Amino acid sequence: MFSPWRSDSGDDGTRLTLAEVLLTLLDGPMPFRFTAYDGSAAGPADAELGLHLRTPRGTAYLATAPGSLGMARAYVSGDLELTGVHPGDPYELLRLMAEAMHWRRPDARTLTRVARSLGPAQLLPPTPPPQEALPDWRRALEGLRHSKRRDAEAIQHHYDVSNRFYEMVLGPSMTYTCAAYPTADATLEEAQAAKYDLVFRKLGLQPGQRLLDVGCGWGAMVRHAARNGVRALGVTLSQEQAAWAQAAIKAEGLDHLAEVRHLDYRDVVESGFDAISSIGLTEHIGVANYPAYFGVLYRKLRPGGRLLNHCITRPDNIHVPRVRGGFIDRYVFPDGELTGSGKIITVMQNTGFEVRHEENLREHYAKTCAAWCANLVTHWDECVAEVGEATAKVWGLYMAGSRLGFERNQVQLHQVLGVKLHENGAADFPLRPDWGSL
Repeated sequence: MFSPWRSDSGDDGTRLTLAEVLLTLLDGPMPFRFTAYDGSAAGPADAELGLHLRTPRGTAYLATAPGSLGMARAYVSGDLELTGVHPGDPYELLRLMAEAMHWRRPDARTLTRVARSLGPAQLLPPTPPPQEALPDWRRALEGLRHSKRRDAEAIQHHYDVSNRFYEMVLGPSMTYTCAAYPTADATLEEAQAAKYDLVFRKLGLQPGQRLLDVGCGWGAMVRHAARNGVRALGVTLSQEQAAWAQAAIKAEGLDHLAEVRHLDYRDVVESGFDAISSIGLTEHIGVANYPAYFGVLYRKLRPGGRLLNHCITRPDNIHVPRVRGGFIDRYVFPDGELTGSGKIITVMQNTGFEVRHEENLREHYAKTCAAWCANLVTHWDECVAEVGEATAKVWGLYMAGSRLGFERNQVQLHQVLGVKLHENGAADFPLRPDWGSL
């Protein structure tokens, strides 16, 4: 009798079903229902959540790219179905998989039997779905990583999806960064407004001063500053974002104070800014480029000016090479890199900034992702009509997975506030933080 809990030392040459293959690779029971096109099944028959493998191509995706990439390929292409969850918010199934599924390392004989059971056709990688970015080596042909050209292409892959799609998912704020919830029951819009107000107050901005917002997205921080009498310039590598932001600025009658340019932050010619906000840009910069990045921002500030850096981080500062070829790299953030807040603080200090405050908003980002998923579910049919079902599924998978990552402390969100000192060491900073609480 086949037993999934031992090595197949008694292999009699019979082929395993797809459900048996999965059980062979699991260390423990199947926590949800799994069914496959060959008629096999595993897991509780009455389970509310499950996976259904529909096609041999799906098997090939899973077998030739184990882990998140293979699952994403099979799911996005329609070869793998998630049951019991909405494609706009598959959080509950992802949570169950993360908490209750444990893999084991099979021995060589077991792997041989698995390979023989799948057959040679399922061990040849199929063409990836069109939503997938080029592999790292192919991207290298397009330019050096974090060159201006390649950074622009990476940003456009992620952000130039459809402004209408983002309006439905992000809501009226058009803000694709972590919100700051003043209360547990605050709405997403209230939390995004609170985030921009918090950044504004941390920067100590006053009417008549000048703000540079790098990686400004659809210009929400720029418009918030302009509403409060600050002259604000935002720059983004996304042409669609810049066009949307400029239209929003004009519609609000803020064009005498606010401007968004389709421009690399390295090409901003103005300097002497009173403050700089960088909200969600550092993730795209590349850790090796932090000194140059913070150096550019340092030179753009006047003495006494402040920088607020808001970005996703790792929970530690241990150097880990950039993860290439996973779901995030190929479907969401090509060339993206994360490190710990300690690394960011260190580089800021080495650049010349005096770091005056640091804050972790990890739980806030989990709530933000949950709200985005809820919006995607609400507008699912419209989003599918706008960008196609495959792309909409990528976003549901990404945002639900990100929520789980923030909840489980696999990723964090840190705001770090730095000051460019005067030559005599003066910081133009209050004795105690004066921005108050959320």
